Amino acid sequence: MSNRAPKAAEPRLRLAVQLGERVSELPLARARLRRLVAAALEADAELTLRFVARAEGRILNTAYRERDYATNVLTFIYEPGLADIVLCLPVIRQEAREQHKRFEHHLAHLTIHGVLHAQGYDHEEAPEAAVMEARETELLRRFRIPDPYRER
Repeated sequence: MSNRAPKAAEPRLRLAVQLGERVSELPLARARLRRLVAAALEADAELTLRFVARAEGRILNTAYRERDYATNVLTFIYEPGLADIVLCLPVIRQEAREQHKRFEHHLAHLTIHGVLHAQGYDHEEAPEAAVMEARETELLRRFRIPDPYRER
């Protein structure tokens, strides 16, 4: 008889992946996307990742945040465990170039960032931001991705 405690069940994930208009292929393999999302889960979730071009990103950001520009990631939470995460690929590519990061690393970071938002994390106040950033850094380390907040 083992003295080990039973392993906690992994959170269940239902993941849909969508391509918006003018996006012809996934930026990462579907299996890689699923691993990134699953790593960040702390509770059962039904999530949609939607990869969009700049026009759709701008429309959504304007309509829902009243900011007339495309942003890197938007998370729409409908109820606990149910959310859409919209990633604007041109913005993410541009930011990666400007920040001298690999596109794949920046995309992984923002995917995890969106999933954490979907689970209630926020970064509006400094203490919340510190917690969220530490969690992101910890998760990215599992994928051998450098700390996105470290000065280069």
